[in-house]
Amino acid sequence: MNSQIKYFDWGIIEYEEALKKQEILFLDTIERKKRGLSTLNYFIFCEHPSVFTLGKNGQTNNLLISANELEKINATFSMTNRGGDITYHGPGQIVGYTIFDMENFQLGLKQFVEKIEETIIQLLKLYQISATRLKGATGVWLDVATERARKICAIGLRSSHFVTMHGFALNVNTDMNYFNYIHPCGFVDKGVTSMERELKQKVDIIQVKENLKKCLEEQFA
Repeated sequence: MNSQIKYFDWGIIEYEEALKKQEILFLDTIERKKRGLSTLNYFIFCEHPSVFTLGKNGQTNNLLISANELEKINATFSMTNRGGDITYHGPGQIVGYTIFDMENFQLGLKQFVEKIEETIIQLLKLYQISATRLKGATGVWLDVATERARKICAIGLRSSHFVTMHGFALNVNTDMNYFNYIHPCGFVDKGVTSMERELKQKVDIIQVKENLKKCLEEQFA
């Protein structure tokens, strides 16, 4: 079992291009497993130009605007094969893609998701943001016991042969206005937020990435 994590930063990349690059790593990892070879675990940082993505079990009516209106706000729409419903990706958001062989860590999918959630929770703690889980809803949330419950990090994965792809989207300095055009993750009664909004100031996204690496490695040590 190989618990090494290999990091990439793809910078700003179109969603569809990133999906193709992920799938190459994903399928190669599965093929290596089938042949009895050792596998690596890939963690990819990137940002996407504004795009709304819909998971395989999502509802298209959770996108609240038409194709013509998408053009006006300089955004696109993409169907994808991850779990979860609809979400937004855009500049100022850290997208973390995880092509991991869960068997390298002796994890099932539920445990893997919990480790990703805990990575984000511990990261936010470094910035004095108190975050937690919301029962029945994947991701990382704030103030879950109040009417102001709001999501700061969405998580959506696909897995096959214990290999994962897709990952999480953490709102750092994201333009939160784009979330007004969707029912985020299918919720009509929950809000969304960002690190910038909570801290009332821009956050150094490069430093957040470095802190994320440390928190991730603690969880997958």
